[in-house]
Amino acid sequence: MGYPLDRLQRYRRKSNLREIFSENNVTANDLIMPVFVSDSLQEPEPITVLPGMFQQTRDSLLKEIEYCVSLGIKAIILFGIPAHKDDRGSGAYDPNGVIQNAIHQIRCRFPELVIMADCCLCEYTDHGHCGLSPDLDGFGFDMDETLSALKKIAISYAELGVDVIAPSGMIDGMILTLREALDQAGYSHVLLLSYAVKYASAFYGPFRFAVGTKDDFKGDRLHHQLGVGQYREGIREATLDVQEGADILMVKPGMPYLDMIRSLRNRFDHPIVAYQVSGEYAMLCQAIESGILSEAEAIYETLIGFKRAGADLIISYFAKRYLEI
Repeated sequence: MGYPLDRLQRYRRKSNLREIFSENNVTANDLIMPVFVSDSLQEPEPITVLPGMFQQTRDSLLKEIEYCVSLGIKAIILFGIPAHKDDRGSGAYDPNGVIQNAIHQIRCRFPELVIMADCCLCEYTDHGHCGLSPDLDGFGFDMDETLSALKKIAISYAELGVDVIAPSGMIDGMILTLREALDQAGYSHVLLLSYAVKYASAFYGPFRFAVGTKDDFKGDRLHHQLGVGQYREGIREATLDVQEGADILMVKPGMPYLDMIRSLRNRFDHPIVAYQVSGEYAMLCQAIESGILSEAEAIYETLIGFKRAGADLIISYFAKRYLEI
């Protein structure tokens, strides 16, 4: 007579048992695919620091979206790379700007797709900062100018049918300002995805290559984003954004801050989004490419970790690849 299985091991005895008792899973419904759109390219261009990712052109965009939809992806988030930049970031709220045009194209062709759009100035300013008139010694922005510009961006997106606006700078007052502006303009149905807990992280490096801000940006973002050791401050930031009208809360980056995801899940009923950022993606891609990690297993394990921590949705550059494999 063999040693009897303990009570928990009986649940794991064969694959079908493991599957029906699985506590968490990752499906297409959980994933948001980032999409980069450029105003200065004639052909899609590979983003070398993000293997498998491309800067799309206005013309190639719909083919990329069609493929995402064919995999079952229900939501995308748009990031723009303008042809020209200035110190005011004026391209960000140009009615015919790169993201405005993308929203219009996608909404006409794929009416059921959830369109999210990054609402920030850093890709559009010649200094690469998230706010206007930056003090490069680290003392902040002109807040009135910055919030006014963010309002213009948000309204320009809403007019074209965006579903979710994602102000990514983590700038004080951005949620209250945008909620009031959208409501007053008749767009109270548009959701605000707040980058409520965004750390001034080392893991954003590849993204700055991807959107062309690496050479523009000088200084740091520590005066408006969280230091990496901050926990209680992150809870306070999320609480303020909830009070100001945020519909969805994000933690960024994801993998180093699973504790924060779990804390927000325990405190709020709002949907929680984890962002598996560019540095996390690039790091895993290199380990997979070298053969150190199994691709399918590594991608799944990181994504399921976000779900287990309490995330409802995950922005990940692996979204397409996960569904392919």
